[in-house]
Amino acid sequence: MWAEQIVSRDPEVMGGELVFAGTRVPVQALVDYLKAGNALEVFLDDFPTVERGQAEAYLQASVAALDELRSHARPA
Repeated sequence: MWAEQIVSRDPEVMGGELVFAGTRVPVQALVDYLKAGNALEVFLDDFPTVERGQAEAYLQASVAALDELRSHARPA
């Protein structure tokens, strides 16, 4: 899935907050649901405009980005 299909940012949509592409659902909503201990299924049920593939791709990309940051981090 291409990045443009996963998330978008537009000053005209939700004040420029990062949202799932094609929706008005902030990505932060997914993070908040998961932090609260909810399953991905609960989030998807509550936000049916977000496709499962989008949510899973966002989570996978987040892990990959953190791995990339870690690989470039210098030891303290």
